[in-house]
Amino acid sequence: MSEAISAELYGQAWPCSGVAVNSRGTVYESRCAIAAVDQMLTGKSIALAGFYFLRRRETVTMLKISDVCVRRLARELGTPLQIFDQAAIEKQLSTAQENFRSEMFDTEVAYATKAFGCGAMYKIVNDAGAYLDVVSGGEMYGAHKAGMDMDRVFFHGNSKTEEEIEQALELGCGTIVLDNIGEAEKLVRISDKMEKGIDVVLRINPGIEAHTHEYVITANIDSKFGISVKKTSDIHRVMSIVDDGRFLNFKGFHMHIGSQITDPDSFGKAIETMSAFADDICERSGYAAEFISLGGGFGIKYTESDKPVPLGEMARYSIKKCEEVFGKAKVRPKRLCIEPGRSVVGEAGVSVYKVGYLKDTETLHYAFVDGGMSDNIRPALYGSEYTCAIVNKENDEPKRHYCIAGKNCESADIIIHDAFLPELHEGDYLIVYATGAYGYSMASNYNKCGRPPVVFVKDGEARLVIKRETYEDMTTLETDERIEL
Repeated sequence: MSEAISAELYGQAWPCSGVAVNSRGTVYESRCAIAAVDQMLTGKSIALAGFYFLRRRETVTMLKISDVCVRRLARELGTPLQIFDQAAIEKQLSTAQENFRSEMFDTEVAYATKAFGCGAMYKIVNDAGAYLDVVSGGEMYGAHKAGMDMDRVFFHGNSKTEEEIEQALELGCGTIVLDNIGEAEKLVRISDKMEKGIDVVLRINPGIEAHTHEYVITANIDSKFGISVKKTSDIHRVMSIVDDGRFLNFKGFHMHIGSQITDPDSFGKAIETMSAFADDICERSGYAAEFISLGGGFGIKYTESDKPVPLGEMARYSIKKCEEVFGKAKVRPKRLCIEPGRSVVGEAGVSVYKVGYLKDTETLHYAFVDGGMSDNIRPALYGSEYTCAIVNKENDEPKRHYCIAGKNCESADIIIHDAFLPELHEGDYLIVYATGAYGYSMASNYNKCGRPPVVFVKDGEARLVIKRETYEDMTTLETDERIEL
């Protein structure tokens, strides 16, 4: 007899060993092979075609994402594992595009790659006709390799190298977002030497502080990003330098006030500040500002205490505020842009871990998992909070408060400090929600832990888009070569 039993669970084939499941989700222990499982309704020991089913065990709900079973993915690919709901990503992107529209302006939505980027993600952005923000040569290379329309790429960053600027010009990057005077001077030299052109935008610091973690505020008075609206002489200098470039086209200004912002008033104040600034600087300099980017930073829901404004509402609020403010201003840009990243992929992604050992201290019940700060550094870096559940026990009654700790050799490697869950056991799978942004993109090889695989799921199908990093992968670049100086 075969030891595998194929059964139907809510219309989905579910191969398993040692158990059988009927379409009502009732699990039976079994000693046999294949049977007509839907006939097992009584919970009694029965014989069917010579195959023996011992007893009814329990009723379960199979956790699925886009009709793909999470447990099966974890068993097939191992853990830690990152799963993205592709349809959710596509919906968020289209929601931003549909709501950031105006009869007064041309509008653009640019996905901020730093939240999460890979070939499959770039393809989604390109197919949607959206724009893309990159902040390094590596992100730019990945977008180009994936077939992204480079004319729809914005190259950001406060410390672009000469090689990266050359790369942007060579690959036909549409727009470069300058940060400082030195960068402007370097861009002019390189573009003149290569005889290649590019549109130019200058990042402005509006001085509006978002109510968020200090590490993700990007517009306070001493932020490393952009030039303060108060430093008008520096701004004039950059615009003049760009104007001297034979192949450069100055287009306007960019701002970004921070991340995980849940208060639309912060954006409203920033828009008002940017409009007043554009009126003043353009009147003094004689330059036009046909393009303004409002940045991104729209917040998402990590825990019950988070009350974010949905992306569509944020996009709609931003464009209405722009119509109100710029409609009365001296300078009215032709094009406006927003740059969502976290709000596109954050809630679409989850992390799955396997529970290892359980340990009690004087005051804590620890549950150790097989990942941690090497695949999600945000709790250690920002004090970020998450919500979790035990796979296939989401509806069970919680009984104990657990401290979910990672395997990395750091006391700060705590994924969730207080998770109220049903009884945990070694071998359970733990799902952590809303890890799609800045999880994988900030992952490392700390403690020589390999980065997890990434799976996109949609309409019952799963695609591996990034493979698990192996020990061999991590030693590929190691060498012992003599350097002649």
